[in-house]
Amino acid sequence: MNAITRSGTDVVIEATCVRLNAKAADAAAIAPSIEKHSLTRQPHEVVVAIEAAGVNPSDVKAATGLMPYAVFPRTPGRDFSGRVVEGPDALIGKAVFGSSGDLGIRRDGTHASHVVVEAAALVEKPDGISMDEAAGIGVPFVTAIEGFRRAGAPRPGEHVLIMGVNGKVGQAAVQLATWHGARVIGVVRKDEPYEGHANAPIEIINSSAADVAERVRELTDGHGADIVFNTVGDPYFDDAHHSLAKAGRQILIATTNQTVKFNILEFYRGRHTYLGIDTLAFSTIESAELLRSVLPGFAGGFLRPYPIIPSSIYPLAETKAAYTAVIGSSRNRVVLRPGA
Repeated sequence: MNAITRSGTDVVIEATCVRLNAKAADAAAIAPSIEKHSLTRQPHEVVVAIEAAGVNPSDVKAATGLMPYAVFPRTPGRDFSGRVVEGPDALIGKAVFGSSGDLGIRRDGTHASHVVVEAAALVEKPDGISMDEAAGIGVPFVTAIEGFRRAGAPRPGEHVLIMGVNGKVGQAAVQLATWHGARVIGVVRKDEPYEGHANAPIEIINSSAADVAERVRELTDGHGADIVFNTVGDPYFDDAHHSLAKAGRQILIATTNQTVKFNILEFYRGRHTYLGIDTLAFSTIESAELLRSVLPGFAGGFLRPYPIIPSSIYPLAETKAAYTAVIGSSRNRVVLRPGA
């Protein structure tokens, strides 16, 4: 059992945590350990008993020093679901979920039996969504929500082009765009269908078999894409640029190489806007605000969590295997289940 004790106004809980005690040279060298650690709750905070915690590529990348502000030693993990076990009486027992840019990076995170977060960081779990599913919503949906918040929510009839449409952020972007009535075109790298939920049929372009920008013009009667959500970065930058409509917006969240060729003349004559999204800059409270903004979509069935298959659920003792699955580009959403 995890013991909860009180010292004055502080609440202390002994939690079982995954620990990264030093930066790893690469993903293969990551060596997570399982340790007991005391967590302390301040009056404005709550303790959540974690039932599931999502594993994101950023969790693994931060373990290898790709985020220079990541601290060591620490407990990794940005996404979580669980029940409140310490905090205001009105919150005790509530099923909640959440996400963060600082949890698991700058401070101890969610790959543990318990996590301490601000009460304002909690999002009440919608009915009909399991704890495993709720734990998988966080980072991908926060990224897609913020992208469209910054670019302007897609309007009915607007054309939205999503590069890397079968990735988790790509699937979240499809759900959000089709919920708002936009016409979505997805780009893949091989002959495959769209794998996620959508509220309307979407067109698919296989970039290995077609000129993306040319096909976008055909599908939009020459107009182009009002919004390009580029989840891949530089490999699709040129296609995205030439697919944009006049006054189009390109959202960028990742890249392989840091620099690209950039035609300034085409940029300003096209009246284009480029937006960079980095969810690592978001606190738990800011992330919660974004997730709450789309709860009506989950309640109405317009937005759906990613399916969590049994083989993608790992106990804390198998954290290394979970990280290996994620960094190996598993298309399944991977979660840790502390009680497993």
